[in-house]
Amino acid sequence: MRIERFDPEADPGRLRACYEAYLGSAPVDDPHCPPLSLRTFTGWLACGWTEDHPEVWFAGESPVQADGCYTIAMPLREDPHLAYVHPLVPPARRRAGIGTALLRHAAARAAAMGRTTLAGDARDGTAGEAFARALGARRGITEVRRLLDLAAIPAGTLARLRAEAHRAARGYRVLSWEGTVPEEHLAQVAVVSAALGDAPHDPTRQAQVWDAGRVRAGQRRIELQGQRYYSVAAQCAGRAELAGLTQLGVDPEIPEWGFQELTAVTRPHRGHRLGLLVKVIMLDLLAEREPRLRWVVTGNADSNSHMVAINTQLGFQVLDRWAFWHLNVADVLALPQAP
Repeated sequence: MRIERFDPEADPGRLRACYEAYLGSAPVDDPHCPPLSLRTFTGWLACGWTEDHPEVWFAGESPVQADGCYTIAMPLREDPHLAYVHPLVPPARRRAGIGTALLRHAAARAAAMGRTTLAGDARDGTAGEAFARALGARRGITEVRRLLDLAAIPAGTLARLRAEAHRAARGYRVLSWEGTVPEEHLAQVAVVSAALGDAPHDPTRQAQVWDAGRVRAGQRRIELQGQRYYSVAAQCAGRAELAGLTQLGVDPEIPEWGFQELTAVTRPHRGHRLGLLVKVIMLDLLAEREPRLRWVVTGNADSNSHMVAINTQLGFQVLDRWAFWHLNVADVLALPQAP
């Protein structure tokens, strides 16, 4: 089987073939959320979800029909032992050794870059989980996704929570912006982003080190995906210091769905209900800017009790669970080759 690296922004044929494979997989791999639009999928392939842009590899004899594909991202600042791999094989081509071949190829790329561990995630109860277990992968932290049905929020709930948060957040003001981070807030957004370092996370991973350049680099995905992207921040009154931040994206092609990204509060400012405040204000903002929005999806480590409590107050319900899995690169390279 031929496996070739390609640029999703420059090769529309292979990009479309991978997208068709993804569309065929989405109903079984992630049935609770709508499939990504082509533009969002392109941004994910090109940029990943962080500034550590992945390599993208295509498997197939024809450039317009994928037997499979995978992305591999090797962090540049932290976790020099890790390579994050996301293999994709359409259902019709599964159980033919393609996934194993992709993973072995990814392990060779990881080894060439000095990485010793492959990491990836899979939803509980799916073929991805079964594949990981069959390979002897080690289960790491579990992320629980939750869904908020905006139409099901009882009348008066958000007003009550907003008042509660405002009472606890005296000395702070709220500001918001749409799109990428304004230049004057880049350094402070980096500070708040770094606050995630002490949230529950997989013990094999290091906390990310953030600066304005890292925030700026991560903005390219948002631009490439064409998201309507919203940020709500809590700021110390009379000062430029940001104490808390929440961010959420809406794909214009799927305007009924919002996807929560960062929510964080810096350590010196915890205990003032700022996480609740910025999330309630975000829902107020979305009611004004996104009238077609119906559902919001968020995800947190199952041990992140503080953020889970906030989401429960807002009315989020458990949707599904995704586990991170780890494999030794050497073990994958030792897998028997298909005849």
